[in-house]
This record gives sequence, C-alpha cells and structure tokens, in this order.
Amino acid sequence: MTKKGKAQKAQDKVFVFDTTLRDGDQTPGSSFSSYDKELIAKCLKAARLDIIEAGFPAASDGIFSSVKSIAESVKGVVIAALARANKKDIDRAWEAVKGAERPRIHTFLATSDIHLEHKLKMTRKEALEKAAAAVKYAASLCKDVQFSAEDASRSNLDFVCQVFEAVINAGATTVNFPDTTGYALPDEFAEMIGYVIKNTRNIDKAVLSVHCHNDLGLATANSIAAIKAGARQVELTANGLGERAGNSALEEFVMAVKTRKDRLPFKIGVDAKKIGSLSKMVESSSGIRIQPNKAIVGANAFAHESGIHQDGILKNRQTYEIMNPEDIGLGESQLVLGRQSGRKIVRKTLEERGYELSDAEVEKVYESFMNLADRQSEIYPEDLVSILFEDVYEIPDYYVVEHLQVIAGIGPIPTASGIIRAGDKKFEIAKIGIGAIDSAFKAIAKVLKDKSKLLDFGIDSISGGTNAPGKVFVLLKKNGITVKGNGIDRDIITASIKAYINALNRLWRQDNYKK
Repeated sequence: MTKKGKAQKAQDKVFVFDTTLRDGDQTPGSSFSSYDKELIAKCLKAARLDIIEAGFPAASDGIFSSVKSIAESVKGVVIAALARANKKDIDRAWEAVKGAERPRIHTFLATSDIHLEHKLKMTRKEALEKAAAAVKYAASLCKDVQFSAEDASRSNLDFVCQVFEAVINAGATTVNFPDTTGYALPDEFAEMIGYVIKNTRNIDKAVLSVHCHNDLGLATANSIAAIKAGARQVELTANGLGERAGNSALEEFVMAVKTRKDRLPFKIGVDAKKIGSLSKMVESSSGIRIQPNKAIVGANAFAHESGIHQDGILKNRQTYEIMNPEDIGLGESQLVLGRQSGRKIVRKTLEERGYELSDAEVEKVYESFMNLADRQSEIYPEDLVSILFEDVYEIPDYYVVEHLQVIAGIGPIPTASGIIRAGDKKFEIAKIGIGAIDSAFKAIAKVLKDKSKLLDFGIDSISGGTNAPGKVFVLLKKNGITVKGNGIDRDIITASIKAYINALNRLWRQDNYKK
C-alpha cells in the first residue's frame, strides 16, 4: 500500500454528510420552512448523522437566519454552511455557523473546463489560485474547512489532484469529489477516486468525500463504488432530494452498507431505526411525495401482492425480504390484497380479524374477492369482511336510502332532504351544506348520529361522455377500522350517496356482529 492511499484505505469509518437542508432544499417544488428545517436538523442529529449541511447563508437572509438558528441549537454534530470561493460568502457562512459546537465552512469552485470556460470565464491557473486563497481565508476563521471541486467527474483528473493538493496545503480538512451532473458510471467513478488518492500527494492529510447526483439513476451505486475505492465521506439527502433528479439517497446508502456488510465492511454511525420517521418528516415538510416503489422508504418497499411471494413471506420472510421494515423504524411488512393474491392470504386476513372459515366459505369469499380485484385496484381487509357478510352470511344492508333530494346550483343554498331507513326505523333528513354532496353526507350523518371520519373521497368516469356512469369511493374510519364504500350511477351525487351508505353498512356490520 502506498503512502498516498494509506490513510484513506486503512480507515473503515465512513462519515455521513447530510445535505437535505441545502441541496435537498434546492429541489424544484420543495417548500421547507425555517421551522421545518430546525425540526429536520434535530431529527438528523437524533439519527446520529456526522455532518449536517444546514444551508447556503449567502443565498438569502432567511436561509442565513435558519442556518444560524440550527448552528446554535443543534449540538453534538458538525454543522456546515456552504459558500462560494469568495470572501463575502465565506464571511457570511462563518457568521451563520460560528455559534455551532462543531462548525464547518464548506467552500466550492468548479474545476471542469466546461465550467471554467463558459461559467467562470477563468483559466485553470486562476481557478487553482482562487480555490487555495478561499480555503486559506476560511481556515483562518474555522479549523474545519471542506473544499468541493464542482463537476469533478467531468474535470481533468490531474488538475483536480493539483487543486486538492493546493487546498489541503491551504488548510482544507475535507476535499470533496462531486459527480455534479450524475454523469459517471460506478466502475468509472471508482477509478477516478482511486486515481485521486494515488496522485494527490498530501491526500492522507484530509478526508476524501463524494457527492453523487442521480441523473442516470446511479447516485447510490456511485457512492458505494467510491467508498470501496477509498473515499471516506459520503454526501446524501433524505428521500434522494436535490437538484434535477436528486442526490444519492440517505436511506439507500445506509441500508446498503448495513445489509451488505459482507461486501461493505465499513462503520457508519447512523441509527437506521430513525430513517422511517425522518423520511416521513422530510416528505411532509418538503411537499415532495415519495413514489410508492421508492427503495427502502416507499409505500411498496415492504409490500407483497403476489400469491407466491405472500406464501413465501408467511413461511419465512427471508424468502422475499433482505431487510426488515423494523430495521428502519417502520411496522411490519404488508401483504397487499390484489389480483395476484392467493387463498392463503384471504384466509389469514379474515382469521386475524377473528373469523374462522371452512374451505368452502374461503372459496366463496375468494371468488367474490377476485371479482372485486378486477374492478378495484386497492382492496382493504375490511372489504373481505364485507364480502364475508354479504356473500357467506347473507346479512342485508342495515341502512337504506328510500328517498333523497338534493338542491344545488348557482343561487340556492345547497340542501339535502329525504327519508332513510335504519333497520325497521325510518328517519326524515334535512341539512344544508357547502355543496350538493356535502349537504347529503351531513344530512345522513346527522340523522344516523354517525361519528365516522371521512378520510378520502374520489370520483372517476367509467367511460367517456357527459352521460357516462360515475364511480365514487369514500374511505371512512371509525374505532380504528377503515372501510371503503363504492357507488356507481349516471348521476354523480347519487353515486356519492350510494358509496357513503355502502361504507356505513360495512362499518355497521363490523360493529354489530361478533367475530
């Protein structure tokens, strides 16, 4: 092992640098408030991240104030602030983080010829001198200084090595090699990191970091390739947020290292059990929804619909899961009810709710369940219970709308009135509301003294044209039970009432029949 690579390769500790509050905040459509940022910073600290990049203070007074507040309130972790390679930005960054228990100034300058020529209008020599001068000034203020060579993966590697050597001599304690445009391939990126370690003479005096973007969907793969090649800091964001296609995702990198210790024998201090709650907090605060099939934290990450997969999971979860949802602080795996599900999961779902069925009863429920699955993409366990009552136990609807009239339009106050039957009792209803459907639902809820909570409401047209049948669903929750009611009619108000009554009947059956 050469002296140049000894310090990088001898250590197996990998520092995790989170830039959710800086690069993640640059996500198009993101909307972090200062309050959100402070909550996220505290969550990141609780998850034992090594470095939190709190923002780019020179960008705005609001960001400056946010970084300063985080630096002063979040202790026990490095708080970094980003700055361009100029005195004004560096002063602003230092003013924001100097109250931190462990402050870091992170300054950057592009090194690729395309950036130097078209964006910065400077030569390599000028860039080298500017980078070194910026780091020297930052180091006069703060003992922990990071320098990033923007667009390093598209730069001349010998020039990057020269810049790294100069900034380390000027006081940089961390040097960052970003794949700013997500251009590199994993084997190529590993070769780049190896080249930098071998050809930067004083690399043993600094930590080598990487920052990978996801433009080709390779950010996490490139980050892993980099640490295998000798990098010892990785820059990540929760949920993979960031410019364009985002960054290497915190949850993906952390769980890759923790799951594949056989090939990735590195120490990271992150508490993986905090990942689930962190992910949900970032999703809520940013306004950027997580795609269902997102690795690790997506809604489907631990969900199984295939009957073959469900059978395997029931026998031994390791048949189709390489991680446990509990590992990231989530609940149990989900066995999703759908067209691919088998009879075993239907039986198990009903047994978990206290219903013991014969093989013939399971078969009857399963047949109706499959018919429903062909029409309805999302099926709840309570749908199975309803099928059981309707098709096996043959218990009729308790609530029946005998007559309902709704007045709405431009001018009159929306009003619903009519007659509804509950068992052998009839009730007259009348109620005003915001609109036709709202007034109808309120009228029914009032007379039936319904305390359920409306979680969701949706309308679809079954076919084209203004006279097409409308399909409505409502999602109601009561006493911890969630049911989905469906209604179809050419009149959308009537379809909505049918869906609401359908859901109320499903709740009633489960409230009034012993398991």
